[in-house]
Amino acid sequence: MGTWTRRGLLTGAAAAGFAHTGGAAPGRAAGRARRPRRDELAARLRALPGLRVVEERADAPPGYRHLVLGLCQPVDHARPRRDTFEQRLTLLHTSATRPTILFTTGYEAVLAPRLTEAATLLHGNQVQVEHRHFGTSRPPGTDLTHLTIRQAADDHHRVVHLLRTLYPGAWISTGSSKGGMASVYHRRFHPQDVDGTLAHSAPHNVDDGEDSAYHRFLDRTGTPAQRQALADVQRRLLQHRAELVLRYENESTATGATFRIIGDADKAFEIAVLRAPFMFWQNGTATAHVPGPDAGPDELYRWLDAHARLTAYTDPVVRAHVPYFYQLGTQLGYWDPRTDHLADLLRHPGAPRPRTFVPADVPMRFDPVAMPDVDRWVRRHGERLLFVNGTRDPAVAEPFRPGPRDSRVLWAPDTNHRAALADLTPADRATATAMLTRWARVPRRPRRP
Repeated sequence: MGTWTRRGLLTGAAAAGFAHTGGAAPGRAAGRARRPRRDELAARLRALPGLRVVEERADAPPGYRHLVLGLCQPVDHARPRRDTFEQRLTLLHTSATRPTILFTTGYEAVLAPRLTEAATLLHGNQVQVEHRHFGTSRPPGTDLTHLTIRQAADDHHRVVHLLRTLYPGAWISTGSSKGGMASVYHRRFHPQDVDGTLAHSAPHNVDDGEDSAYHRFLDRTGTPAQRQALADVQRRLLQHRAELVLRYENESTATGATFRIIGDADKAFEIAVLRAPFMFWQNGTATAHVPGPDAGPDELYRWLDAHARLTAYTDPVVRAHVPYFYQLGTQLGYWDPRTDHLADLLRHPGAPRPRTFVPADVPMRFDPVAMPDVDRWVRRHGERLLFVNGTRDPAVAEPFRPGPRDSRVLWAPDTNHRAALADLTPADRATATAMLTRWARVPRRPRRP
Protein backbone atom coordinates (compact mmCIF):
# COMPACT_ATOMS: atom_id res chain seq x y z
CA MET A 1 0.00 0.00 0.00
CA GLY A 2 1.06 3.61 -0.32
CA THR A 3 2.96 5.32 2.47
CA TRP A 4 2.28 8.89 3.46
CA THR A 5 5.25 11.14 4.11
CA ARG A 6 5.60 14.90 4.45
CA ARG A 7 6.14 15.03 0.70
CA GLY A 8 3.07 13.01 -0.25
CA LEU A 9 2.25 9.48 -1.31
CA LEU A 10 4.98 7.07 -2.37
CA THR A 11 3.91 5.14 -5.44
CA GLY A 12 4.97 2.12 -7.42
CA ALA A 13 3.81 -1.49 -7.72
CA ALA A 14 3.28 -1.82 -3.97
CA ALA A 15 1.61 1.58 -3.65
CA ALA A 16 -0.79 0.67 -6.45
CA GLY A 17 -2.36 -1.77 -4.02
CA PHE A 18 -2.63 -4.62 -6.51
CA ALA A 19 -0.94 -7.98 -5.93
CA HIS A 20 1.99 -8.74 -8.21
CA THR A 21 1.34 -11.75 -10.42
CA GLY A 22 4.04 -13.79 -12.06
CA GLY A 23 7.82 -13.39 -11.86
CA ALA A 24 10.17 -14.26 -9.04
CA ALA A 25 8.81 -14.42 -5.53
CA PRO A 26 10.01 -11.79 -3.06
CA GLY A 27 13.29 -12.79 -1.45
CA ARG A 28 14.40 -14.89 -4.40
CA ALA A 29 17.61 -13.97 -6.23
CA ALA A 30 19.07 -11.71 -3.59
CA GLY A 31 19.91 -8.27 -4.87
CA ARG A 32 17.32 -8.38 -7.65
CA ALA A 33 14.58 -5.81 -7.02
CA ARG A 34 11.21 -6.69 -8.44
CA ARG A 35 10.43 -4.31 -11.27
CA PRO A 36 7.09 -2.52 -10.92
CA ARG A 37 4.58 -3.62 -13.50
CA ARG A 38 3.03 -0.38 -14.70
CA ASP A 39 0.48 -2.21 -16.84
CA GLU A 40 -1.01 -4.26 -13.99
CA LEU A 41 -3.70 -1.71 -13.16
CA ALA A 42 -4.76 -1.48 -16.81
CA ALA A 43 -4.80 -5.28 -17.08
CA ARG A 44 -7.05 -5.60 -14.04
CA LEU A 45 -9.39 -2.97 -15.44
CA ARG A 46 -9.56 -4.62 -18.85
CA ALA A 47 -10.51 -7.89 -17.17
CA LEU A 48 -13.73 -6.36 -15.82
CA PRO A 49 -16.75 -7.22 -17.99
CA GLY A 50 -17.86 -4.42 -20.27
CA LEU A 51 -15.04 -2.06 -19.29
CA ARG A 52 -12.65 -0.60 -21.85
CA VAL A 53 -9.44 1.32 -21.16
CA VAL A 54 -9.59 4.17 -23.66
CA GLU A 55 -6.25 5.74 -22.77
CA GLU A 56 -3.86 6.57 -19.98
CA ARG A 57 -3.04 10.24 -19.83
CA ALA A 58 0.24 11.77 -18.76
CA ASP A 59 -1.32 14.65 -16.79
CA ALA A 60 -2.04 12.85 -13.52
CA PRO A 61 -1.44 14.68 -10.22
CA PRO A 62 1.59 13.54 -8.22
CA GLY A 63 1.00 10.09 -6.73
CA TYR A 64 -1.81 9.24 -9.16
CA ARG A 65 -2.41 7.57 -12.50
CA HIS A 66 -5.04 9.03 -14.82
CA LEU A 67 -7.01 6.67 -17.04
CA VAL A 68 -9.99 7.29 -19.33
CA LEU A 69 -12.43 4.37 -19.39
CA GLY A 70 -15.56 3.33 -21.24
CA LEU A 71 -18.24 1.17 -19.66
CA CYS A 72 -20.95 -0.59 -21.67
CA GLN A 73 -24.27 0.38 -20.08
CA PRO A 74 -27.85 -0.62 -20.94
CA VAL A 75 -29.97 2.17 -22.33
CA ASP A 76 -32.78 0.74 -20.19
CA HIS A 77 -31.63 -1.08 -17.06
CA ALA A 78 -35.00 -2.83 -16.87
CA ARG A 79 -34.16 -4.45 -20.24
CA PRO A 80 -30.38 -4.86 -20.12
CA ARG A 81 -30.18 -7.13 -23.17
CA ARG A 82 -31.49 -4.48 -25.55
CA ASP A 83 -29.67 -1.33 -26.70
CA THR A 84 -26.46 -0.24 -24.99
CA PHE A 85 -24.16 2.77 -24.98
CA GLU A 86 -20.65 3.43 -23.74
CA GLN A 87 -20.44 5.62 -20.67
CA ARG A 88 -17.30 7.69 -20.22
CA LEU A 89 -15.47 7.34 -16.90
CA THR A 90 -12.16 8.70 -15.70
CA LEU A 91 -10.07 7.13 -12.98
CA LEU A 92 -7.50 8.85 -10.80
CA HIS A 93 -5.83 5.89 -9.13
CA THR A 94 -3.49 6.09 -6.17
CA SER A 95 -3.96 2.85 -4.18
CA ALA A 96 -6.55 0.11 -3.92
CA THR A 97 -6.17 0.30 -0.15
CA ARG A 98 -7.36 3.92 -0.04
CA PRO A 99 -11.01 5.09 -0.06
CA THR A 100 -12.61 5.66 -3.45
CA ILE A 101 -14.57 8.77 -4.41
CA LEU A 102 -17.48 8.42 -6.83
CA PHE A 103 -17.61 11.80 -8.57
CA THR A 104 -20.99 12.29 -10.27
CA THR A 105 -20.80 15.22 -12.67
CA GLY A 106 -24.43 15.54 -13.74
CA TYR A 107 -23.07 16.66 -17.11
CA GLU A 108 -20.16 15.71 -19.38
CA ALA A 109 -16.91 14.42 -17.91
CA VAL A 110 -13.97 16.79 -17.64
CA LEU A 111 -10.70 15.26 -18.81
CA ALA A 112 -8.56 17.68 -16.84
CA PRO A 113 -7.43 15.63 -13.81
CA ARG A 114 -9.16 17.63 -11.10
CA LEU A 115 -9.38 16.05 -7.66
CA THR A 116 -12.56 16.82 -5.74
CA GLU A 117 -12.35 18.13 -2.20
CA ALA A 118 -13.40 14.73 -0.91
CA ALA A 119 -10.61 12.95 -2.83
CA THR A 120 -8.05 15.47 -1.62
CA LEU A 121 -9.19 15.27 2.00
CA LEU A 122 -9.28 11.47 2.05
CA HIS A 123 -6.25 10.94 -0.22
CA GLY A 124 -8.45 8.64 -2.23
CA ASN A 125 -8.96 7.27 -5.68
CA GLN A 126 -11.51 9.10 -7.78
CA VAL A 127 -13.93 7.69 -10.36
CA GLN A 128 -15.64 10.40 -12.40
CA VAL A 129 -18.86 9.34 -14.14
CA GLU A 130 -20.19 11.24 -17.12
CA HIS A 131 -23.98 11.51 -17.01
CA ARG A 132 -25.93 9.59 -19.63
CA HIS A 133 -26.85 11.68 -22.71
CA PHE A 134 -24.03 14.16 -22.05
CA GLY A 135 -20.58 14.44 -23.62
CA THR A 136 -19.69 11.18 -25.35
CA SER A 137 -22.05 9.07 -23.21
CA ARG A 138 -24.97 9.24 -25.59
CA PRO A 139 -27.24 6.33 -26.47
CA PRO A 140 -27.96 5.91 -30.19
CA GLY A 141 -30.66 8.09 -31.72
CA THR A 142 -32.39 11.11 -30.25
CA ASP A 143 -34.85 9.39 -27.91
CA LEU A 144 -34.56 10.82 -24.38
CA THR A 145 -37.19 8.58 -22.80
CA HIS A 146 -34.62 6.81 -20.62
CA LEU A 147 -33.02 10.00 -19.36
CA THR A 148 -34.42 9.63 -15.86
CA ILE A 149 -33.01 9.89 -12.36
CA ARG A 150 -33.57 6.16 -11.85
CA GLN A 151 -31.71 5.12 -15.00
CA ALA A 152 -28.77 7.39 -14.08
CA ALA A 153 -28.77 5.99 -10.54
CA ASP A 154 -28.63 2.50 -12.01
CA ASP A 155 -25.66 3.61 -14.15
CA HIS A 156 -23.84 4.70 -10.99
CA HIS A 157 -24.81 1.48 -9.23
CA ARG A 158 -23.19 -0.61 -11.96
CA VAL A 159 -20.02 1.51 -11.80
CA VAL A 160 -19.69 0.94 -8.05
CA HIS A 161 -20.60 -2.74 -8.25
CA LEU A 162 -18.01 -3.35 -10.97
CA LEU A 163 -15.10 -1.33 -9.58
CA ARG A 164 -15.58 -2.37 -5.98
CA THR A 165 -13.87 -5.64 -6.93
CA LEU A 166 -10.68 -3.60 -7.40
CA TYR A 167 -11.36 -0.98 -4.73
CA PRO A 168 -12.84 -2.87 -1.76
CA GLY A 169 -12.47 -0.08 0.80
CA ALA A 170 -14.89 2.69 1.71
CA TRP A 171 -16.67 4.61 -1.05
CA ILE A 172 -17.82 8.23 -0.77
CA SER A 173 -19.95 9.87 -3.46
CA THR A 174 -19.72 13.55 -4.24
CA GLY A 175 -20.84 16.10 -6.79
CA SER A 176 -21.61 19.77 -7.19
CA SER A 177 -24.84 21.41 -8.38
CA LYS A 178 -26.54 18.94 -10.76
CA GLY A 179 -23.78 16.45 -9.95
CA GLY A 180 -24.67 16.75 -6.27
CA MET A 181 -28.30 16.11 -7.15
CA ALA A 182 -27.28 13.00 -9.08
CA SER A 183 -25.33 11.72 -6.07
CA VAL A 184 -28.46 12.04 -3.91
CA TYR A 185 -30.65 10.31 -6.51
CA HIS A 186 -28.13 7.46 -6.63
CA ARG A 187 -28.46 7.07 -2.86
CA ARG A 188 -32.25 7.15 -3.09
CA PHE A 189 -32.34 4.04 -5.27
CA HIS A 190 -29.15 2.32 -4.09
CA PRO A 191 -28.65 3.57 -0.52
CA GLN A 192 -25.95 1.04 0.44
CA ASP A 193 -23.70 1.51 -2.59
CA VAL A 194 -21.49 4.06 -0.84
CA ASP A 195 -20.59 4.84 2.77
CA GLY A 196 -21.48 8.52 2.63
CA THR A 197 -22.30 11.42 0.31
CA LEU A 198 -20.98 14.98 0.10
CA ALA A 199 -23.18 17.18 -2.10
CA HIS A 200 -22.13 20.75 -2.86
CA SER A 201 -24.69 23.41 -3.88
CA ALA A 202 -27.35 20.83 -4.84
CA PRO A 203 -30.72 22.39 -5.81
CA HIS A 204 -33.90 20.62 -4.73
CA ASN A 205 -37.17 21.68 -6.33
CA VAL A 206 -39.77 19.55 -4.54
CA ASP A 207 -42.88 21.10 -6.10
CA ASP A 208 -42.40 22.48 -9.60
CA GLY A 209 -45.47 24.70 -9.22
CA GLU A 210 -44.33 26.33 -5.98
CA ASP A 211 -41.59 28.92 -6.37
CA SER A 212 -42.08 31.04 -3.26
CA ALA A 213 -38.83 29.82 -1.67
CA TYR A 214 -36.85 31.25 -4.59
CA HIS A 215 -38.73 34.52 -4.51
CA ARG A 216 -38.21 34.90 -0.75
CA PHE A 217 -34.51 34.17 -1.17
CA LEU A 218 -34.08 36.82 -3.85
CA ASP A 219 -36.12 39.27 -1.77
CA ARG A 220 -33.63 39.11 1.10
CA THR A 221 -30.28 38.55 -0.64
CA GLY A 222 -28.01 41.58 -0.80
CA THR A 223 -29.03 45.04 0.33
CA PRO A 224 -32.32 46.79 -0.54
CA ALA A 225 -30.32 49.11 -2.77
CA GLN A 226 -28.77 46.20 -4.66
CA ARG A 227 -32.12 44.51 -5.17
CA GLN A 228 -33.65 47.73 -6.47
CA ALA A 229 -30.66 48.27 -8.76
CA LEU A 230 -31.17 44.80 -10.26
CA ALA A 231 -34.86 45.47 -10.89
CA ASP A 232 -34.01 48.83 -12.45
CA VAL A 233 -31.33 47.42 -14.73
CA GLN A 234 -33.77 44.80 -16.01
CA ARG A 235 -36.19 47.55 -17.03
CA ARG A 236 -33.49 49.60 -18.73
CA LEU A 237 -32.28 46.55 -20.66
CA LEU A 238 -35.79 45.91 -21.97
CA GLN A 239 -36.31 49.60 -22.74
CA HIS A 240 -33.22 49.41 -24.97
CA ARG A 241 -34.43 46.11 -26.45
CA ALA A 242 -34.36 47.10 -30.15
CA GLU A 243 -30.77 48.34 -30.09
CA LEU A 244 -29.44 45.55 -27.89
CA VAL A 245 -31.20 42.72 -29.71
CA LEU A 246 -29.80 43.98 -33.01
CA ARG A 247 -26.30 43.91 -31.52
CA TYR A 248 -26.99 40.42 -30.14
CA GLU A 249 -28.13 39.17 -33.55
CA ASN A 250 -25.15 40.70 -35.35
CA GLU A 251 -22.61 39.23 -32.92
CA SER A 252 -24.24 35.81 -33.11
CA THR A 253 -24.44 35.86 -36.90
CA ALA A 254 -20.75 36.72 -37.08
CA THR A 255 -19.96 33.45 -35.31
CA GLY A 256 -22.47 31.40 -37.30
CA ALA A 257 -24.80 30.96 -34.31
CA THR A 258 -28.58 30.86 -34.75
CA PHE A 259 -31.66 30.81 -32.47
CA ARG A 260 -33.82 28.13 -34.10
CA ILE A 261 -34.45 26.13 -30.92
CA ILE A 262 -35.50 29.08 -28.75
CA GLY A 263 -37.10 30.90 -31.65
CA ASP A 264 -35.29 34.18 -32.21
CA ALA A 265 -32.81 36.60 -30.65
CA ASP A 266 -35.56 38.78 -29.17
CA LYS A 267 -36.94 35.88 -27.14
CA ALA A 268 -33.45 34.76 -26.09
CA PHE A 269 -32.64 38.31 -24.96
CA GLU A 270 -35.80 38.49 -22.85
CA ILE A 271 -34.99 35.19 -21.16
CA ALA A 272 -31.49 36.43 -20.34
CA VAL A 273 -32.88 39.60 -18.80
CA LEU A 274 -35.37 37.66 -16.65
CA ARG A 275 -32.69 35.28 -15.39
CA ALA A 276 -30.09 38.00 -14.75
CA PRO A 277 -30.75 38.63 -10.99
CA PHE A 278 -30.66 34.90 -10.23
CA MET A 279 -27.41 34.45 -12.17
CA PHE A 280 -25.98 37.61 -10.59
CA TRP A 281 -26.25 36.12 -7.10
CA GLN A 282 -25.52 32.54 -8.11
CA ASN A 283 -22.12 33.41 -9.57
CA GLY A 284 -21.32 36.86 -8.19
CA THR A 285 -20.23 38.36 -4.91
CA ALA A 286 -21.66 40.82 -2.43
CA THR A 287 -19.64 43.63 -4.02
CA ALA A 288 -20.40 42.82 -7.66
CA HIS A 289 -21.27 45.86 -9.77
CA VAL A 290 -24.75 46.67 -11.07
CA PRO A 291 -24.98 49.45 -13.69
CA GLY A 292 -26.53 52.64 -12.39
CA PRO A 293 -29.12 54.94 -14.00
CA ASP A 294 -26.45 56.72 -16.07
CA ALA A 295 -25.23 53.52 -17.74
CA GLY A 296 -25.48 53.55 -21.52
CA PRO A 297 -26.55 50.69 -23.81
CA ASP A 298 -22.99 49.42 -24.23
CA GLU A 299 -22.43 49.04 -20.46
CA LEU A 300 -25.86 47.46 -20.04
CA TYR A 301 -25.15 44.92 -22.77
CA ARG A 302 -21.73 43.99 -21.41
CA TRP A 303 -23.14 43.58 -17.90
CA LEU A 304 -25.93 41.30 -19.14
CA ASP A 305 -23.49 39.23 -21.16
CA ALA A 306 -21.14 38.90 -18.18
CA HIS A 307 -23.87 37.62 -15.84
CA ALA A 308 -26.37 35.84 -18.11
CA ARG A 309 -23.85 34.72 -20.79
CA LEU A 310 -25.71 35.55 -23.99
CA THR A 311 -24.08 32.78 -26.03
CA ALA A 312 -25.87 30.28 -23.75
CA TYR A 313 -29.11 30.90 -25.66
CA THR A 314 -27.76 30.25 -29.15
CA ASP A 315 -28.28 26.92 -30.91
CA PRO A 316 -24.75 25.50 -30.51
CA VAL A 317 -24.89 25.83 -26.71
CA VAL A 318 -28.58 25.01 -26.27
CA ARG A 319 -28.26 21.90 -28.45
CA ALA A 320 -25.45 20.57 -26.23
CA HIS A 321 -27.63 21.12 -23.15
CA VAL A 322 -30.95 19.81 -24.44
CA PRO A 323 -30.64 16.79 -22.08
CA TYR A 324 -30.30 19.16 -19.12
CA PHE A 325 -33.43 21.13 -20.01
CA TYR A 326 -35.26 17.89 -20.78
CA GLN A 327 -34.52 16.70 -17.25
CA LEU A 328 -35.71 20.01 -15.80
CA GLY A 329 -38.93 19.75 -17.77
CA THR A 330 -39.67 16.10 -17.02
CA GLN A 331 -38.51 15.46 -13.43
CA LEU A 332 -36.18 18.00 -11.79
CA GLY A 333 -38.37 21.08 -12.13
CA TYR A 334 -37.41 24.72 -12.49
CA TRP A 335 -38.38 28.06 -11.00
CA ASP A 336 -40.31 30.89 -12.67
CA PRO A 337 -38.86 34.39 -12.16
CA ARG A 338 -41.03 37.23 -10.98
CA THR A 339 -42.17 39.48 -13.80
CA ASP A 340 -44.63 41.93 -12.21
CA HIS A 341 -42.20 44.85 -12.37
CA LEU A 342 -41.56 44.15 -16.07
CA ALA A 343 -45.05 43.16 -17.26
CA ASP A 344 -45.45 46.16 -19.58
CA LEU A 345 -42.15 45.35 -21.35
CA LEU A 346 -42.44 41.59 -21.91
CA ARG A 347 -43.33 39.90 -25.20
CA HIS A 348 -42.82 36.19 -24.59
CA PRO A 349 -44.92 34.75 -21.72
CA GLY A 350 -43.42 31.66 -20.11
CA ALA A 351 -40.20 31.93 -22.13
CA PRO A 352 -37.78 30.82 -19.37
CA ARG A 353 -39.50 27.44 -18.94
CA PRO A 354 -37.48 24.32 -19.92
CA ARG A 355 -39.80 23.54 -22.85
CA THR A 356 -38.36 26.58 -24.65
CA PHE A 357 -34.90 24.97 -24.74
CA VAL A 358 -35.95 21.56 -26.08
CA PRO A 359 -36.77 21.05 -29.80
CA ALA A 360 -40.50 20.90 -30.43
CA ASP A 361 -40.31 17.38 -31.87
CA VAL A 362 -38.99 15.99 -28.56
CA PRO A 363 -41.98 15.01 -26.38
CA MET A 364 -41.90 16.10 -22.73
CA ARG A 365 -44.23 15.17 -19.91
CA PHE A 366 -43.55 16.27 -16.35
CA ASP A 367 -43.45 13.62 -13.62
CA PRO A 368 -44.82 15.27 -10.43
CA VAL A 369 -43.92 12.26 -8.27
CA ALA A 370 -40.15 12.04 -8.76
CA MET A 371 -38.92 14.93 -6.59
CA PRO A 372 -41.41 14.48 -3.72
CA ASP A 373 -40.34 10.83 -3.59
CA VAL A 374 -36.67 11.82 -3.29
CA ASP A 375 -37.56 14.44 -0.70
CA ARG A 376 -39.39 11.92 1.49
CA TRP A 377 -36.51 9.47 1.29
CA VAL A 378 -33.92 12.12 2.23
CA ARG A 379 -35.97 13.30 5.23
CA ARG A 380 -37.18 9.91 6.50
CA HIS A 381 -34.56 7.38 5.49
CA GLY A 382 -31.43 9.12 4.22
CA GLU A 383 -28.29 8.60 6.25
CA ARG A 384 -24.68 9.77 6.03
CA LEU A 385 -25.61 12.73 3.83
CA LEU A 386 -23.65 15.98 4.02
CA PHE A 387 -24.83 19.07 2.13
CA VAL A 388 -22.63 22.15 1.78
CA ASN A 389 -24.40 25.28 0.48
CA GLY A 390 -23.58 28.94 0.05
CA THR A 391 -25.71 31.51 1.86
CA ARG A 392 -25.81 33.73 -1.25
CA ASP A 393 -26.75 30.99 -3.71
CA PRO A 394 -30.36 31.22 -4.93
CA ALA A 395 -30.05 27.74 -6.49
CA VAL A 396 -30.35 26.26 -2.99
CA ALA A 397 -33.19 28.50 -1.86
CA GLU A 398 -35.06 25.23 -1.45
CA PRO A 399 -32.36 22.95 -0.02
CA PHE A 400 -32.34 19.26 0.79
CA ARG A 401 -33.36 18.74 4.42
CA PRO A 402 -32.03 15.40 5.67
CA GLY A 403 -33.24 13.68 8.81
CA PRO A 404 -31.16 13.00 11.93
CA ARG A 405 -29.37 9.87 10.65
CA ASP A 406 -25.76 11.06 10.71
CA SER A 407 -26.55 13.84 8.21
CA ARG A 408 -26.08 17.61 8.14
CA VAL A 409 -26.62 20.74 6.09
CA LEU A 410 -23.75 23.21 6.48
CA TRP A 411 -23.88 26.78 5.16
CA ALA A 412 -20.82 28.62 3.89
CA PRO A 413 -21.14 32.33 4.81
CA ASP A 414 -21.25 34.89 1.97
CA THR A 415 -20.60 32.16 -0.62
CA ASN A 416 -22.25 31.61 -3.99
CA HIS A 417 -22.87 28.46 -6.07
CA ARG A 418 -19.23 27.39 -5.72
CA ALA A 419 -19.54 26.53 -2.03
CA ALA A 420 -16.68 24.35 -0.80
CA LEU A 421 -15.55 22.84 2.48
CA ALA A 422 -12.86 25.52 2.56
CA ASP A 423 -15.59 28.21 2.68
CA LEU A 424 -17.16 26.87 5.88
CA THR A 425 -16.50 28.34 9.30
CA PRO A 426 -13.66 26.57 11.14
CA ALA A 427 -16.12 24.76 13.40
CA ASP A 428 -18.29 23.54 10.51
CA ARG A 429 -15.22 22.58 8.48
CA ALA A 430 -14.04 20.45 11.39
CA THR A 431 -17.51 18.85 11.58
CA ALA A 432 -17.48 18.04 7.87
CA THR A 433 -13.96 16.63 8.03
CA ALA A 434 -14.85 14.43 10.99
CA MET A 435 -17.93 13.07 9.22
CA LEU A 436 -16.11 12.27 5.98
CA THR A 437 -13.10 10.64 7.62
CA ARG A 438 -15.37 8.56 9.83
CA TRP A 439 -17.49 7.41 6.91
CA ALA A 440 -14.36 6.59 4.92
CA ARG A 441 -12.82 4.79 7.91
CA VAL A 442 -9.70 6.95 7.65
CA PRO A 443 -7.95 7.48 11.00
CA ARG A 444 -7.52 11.13 11.85
CA ARG A 445 -3.88 12.13 11.98
CA PRO A 446 -2.64 13.06 15.43
CA ARG A 447 -1.57 16.64 15.83
CA ARG A 448 2.15 17.24 15.74
CA PRO A 449 3.63 18.30 19.11
